[in-house]
Amino acid sequence: MPEKSWGDTVVGWFIVKDEDAAQAQKSEADLTADELIAKYASQTPLAEDGTNAADTPAATSAATPAKTAPAAREVPADYKTPPPVTDGKVDFDAVYETGGVDAEERERIAKAKALLDSLPENTDIAVKKQIVEASLKAFGVPIEKIIEAGAGAIQSLEYYIRSGASDTEKVLQDGTARIAQYEQEIKNIRKIMEDRVTEQNTVVAACNAKKLEVQKVLEFFGRDAVAQVVKESPKLQEPEKSGE
Repeated sequence: MPEKSWGDTVVGWFIVKDEDAAQAQKSEADLTADELIAKYASQTPLAEDGTNAADTPAATSAATPAKTAPAAREVPADYKTPPPVTDGKVDFDAVYETGGVDAEERERIAKAKALLDSLPENTDIAVKKQIVEASLKAFGVPIEKIIEAGAGAIQSLEYYIRSGASDTEKVLQDGTARIAQYEQEIKNIRKIMEDRVTEQNTVVAACNAKKLEVQKVLEFFGRDAVAQVVKESPKLQEPEKSGE
């Protein structure tokens, strides 16, 4: 089986790199905050390379009756509460433990990785395999257990990603709903303010019109007479002079 098809063999756990597609598509890391909100709010999962999963060949083939696979973001019902990210760092031991990969299995993976890292890069792959397998057998570690532990580790990481994506989707959906509520509240407050200003302008116009009606009566008696009465009246206040 070609290496590139690994991503389709085990629930899409493996990362499949397609350089041409990577250059042509926009990754999730490049999306703006609004685009991320829209993406998660619409529950449109992205493929491993950050592209829209609905547009990928794997998604197209998965839609056919011949290839049925679990949902893109399915997490087992018995998956425990994943460990939180602290200071931007992932506690991988806790992630593996949550995913069912115990310390012994993690040690097996570490031994295999250490063996691989110790070999020169230009060593033939077949020779590498012989050396690693012989060394692991010498340590009494069955190859099948290494493979099982490695697949379990990848499964744990994938479930951690999916669990985080599900929580992120919920946070974004809740946040979007709250933003919509606040925006509606702001809209309602603006309407109240606008209505109050309109009402006040109506009051000012009506009162000024009525003042003109009364002013005609006072003007009939003369400005000086009106000024004298206002000055001597205990219940009237003299109007402020312009410029004061």
